[in-house]
Amino acid sequence: MIVLGLDPGTATTGFGVVRYEDGKLFPVDVGVLLTTPDMPMPKRLVSIYNDVNTLIEKHKPDTVATERLFFNTNVTNALSVGRAIGVMLLAIEQHDLPWAEYTPMQVKQAVTGYGGADKIQVQLQVTRLLKLQEVPKPDDAADGLAVAICHAHSYRLGAMQFYSRRGR
Repeated sequence: MIVLGLDPGTATTGFGVVRYEDGKLFPVDVGVLLTTPDMPMPKRLVSIYNDVNTLIEKHKPDTVATERLFFNTNVTNALSVGRAIGVMLLAIEQHDLPWAEYTPMQVKQAVTGYGGADKIQVQLQVTRLLKLQEVPKPDDAADGLAVAICHAHSYRLGAMQFYSRRGR
């Protein structure tokens, strides 16, 4: 099973692609999708949409997961990230792929065993689980892999819901 994990953002979206086979995880691809602050929001969203489509067409994932939007006080940032998630979901649905989302705490719990883990703990565990030579950079890339790992574990356990035409 190929899993695409996305850590949504309007400036930087982290992505990670893992293959889950016979109870083992294998890294396939990792990186970030970037837009620049001088781009108008509609152009940024088109760029994110096109980049997610390219990832889906390149890796042909069996399923996709995103990290759920979490914010405390910055409503403006939450709105723009919500827009980015919307165009990602459009691309996912147009490819008729199952999708799931996880809270940051769920991702940390799945990767480190502790929902309150810090970024460094998550990055080091991602590196260890995938037997990488170094921690993926930037942080958003490691977060994309963490979402993919979380989804692979959850999928295996059947402990999550899918959101798609095929799902509920």
